[in-house]
Amino acid sequence: MRHRVECWVVRALVVFVRLMPFAMVHFCGTSLGRAFFWFDRSHRKIAEQNVLEAFPSRSPAERRQIVQRAFVHFGQLLFALLKFSTLTPEEILARVEFSGDEHVRLAQERGKGILFVTGHFGFWEIQALAHALKLRPMTVLARTLDNPRLNDLLERIRTRTGNGVVYRRRTIRRVMRLLAEGQGVGILIDQHTLGNDAIQVEFFGRPAATTPVGAALAPPTGASVIPLFALPIGAGRYRLMYEHPVVPPPEDSEHRVQEFTQRCTDVLEMYVRRNPELWLWMHRRWR
Repeated sequence: MRHRVECWVVRALVVFVRLMPFAMVHFCGTSLGRAFFWFDRSHRKIAEQNVLEAFPSRSPAERRQIVQRAFVHFGQLLFALLKFSTLTPEEILARVEFSGDEHVRLAQERGKGILFVTGHFGFWEIQALAHALKLRPMTVLARTLDNPRLNDLLERIRTRTGNGVVYRRRTIRRVMRLLAEGQGVGILIDQHTLGNDAIQVEFFGRPAATTPVGAALAPPTGASVIPLFALPIGAGRYRLMYEHPVVPPPEDSEHRVQEFTQRCTDVLEMYVRRNPELWLWMHRRWR
């Protein structure tokens, strides 16, 4: 029953958001984020501790502002995603601008696959939707939501512009096949990874267990590794950033997978340091 109620609430939100102007969408997202900041004490404490350890030289007021803005951002992300799920392809493209997409086209001309790496930063869900409309669709690696009804709804939103979704079962084999076929695969590299396959990289000067999937599979398939990020630029518009491909370590490097993953993580950290309020500090990244 709880799963059904949650799904009904989200579906009702989609109906209302469809009719809202973007200013109202922004206001509702901001209000939701602020509410969670005040009432979700457990995640607020996690975020406060993470920000303290990442930015120890900043004042308590500055760190608290980062945490509050992070909560607000994810409220805005939720409502923006619901709004974009109601837009036509033409309306989506009118709301975004691309920067660095020539790196993607050059990689596509090589005839090899592309591994797109990012994190829970900025408006990554919006970027995936718009990416498929101007560039080739990609397959996104995702974790299944606990609520299967909401998971089905989110999958329909994610795939409405042509992208595919692969859930984390038999990931390595499926990603290898997609990259070998010259397709694009999107992966988030900023969640704590369980199991013996996880590798340790430095993130904000602290060891963080990270998935090795991308760094392990890109070199054998010849795939390019391109970091991407979506930044808000105001008035319901977003700039979609595509960085230069990450240069892989030499083939004879003893710890090639770890070094490659570290280089990708360094790009993500650079963006988080520039805009800390756009990252998911509420996640227990370091354990």
